[in-house]
Amino acid sequence: QVQLVESGGGLVQAGGSLRLSCAASGRTFSRYAMGWFRQAPGKERELVAAISRNAGRTNYASSVKGRFAISRDNAKNTVFLQMNSLKPEDTAVYYCAAVQTTVLLTIPYEYDYWGQGTQVTVSS
Repeated sequence: QVQLVESGGGLVQAGGSLRLSCAASGRTFSRYAMGWFRQAPGKERELVAAISRNAGRTNYASSVKGRFAISRDNAKNTVFLQMNSLKPEDTAVYYCAAVQTTVLLTIPYEYDYWGQGTQVTVSS
């Protein structure tokens, strides 16, 4: 079992930055690939970024490539999402997710564990 707790969301103006954190419980964090997903009202949950167990590989949605960066600190059981040049269309609830695998997965149902989500609101 893995418990995930996100933090760092909030209200920011367009062009601003936020850094999301996701703290994981347990001693086997390094066995899990991690993902950040988001869900806006009336829309399906979508992948924002994913990172492999050892941080050797990452994957980004085309809409955030070049603006967002995912990273992880396995010693601190934490994964991060640095979000720069934020746009109003980035407004959503952001979720952290985990799955025990050696590959990068991009579909929400492929992930086994989820945090409660943190709201990100970007004003124009």
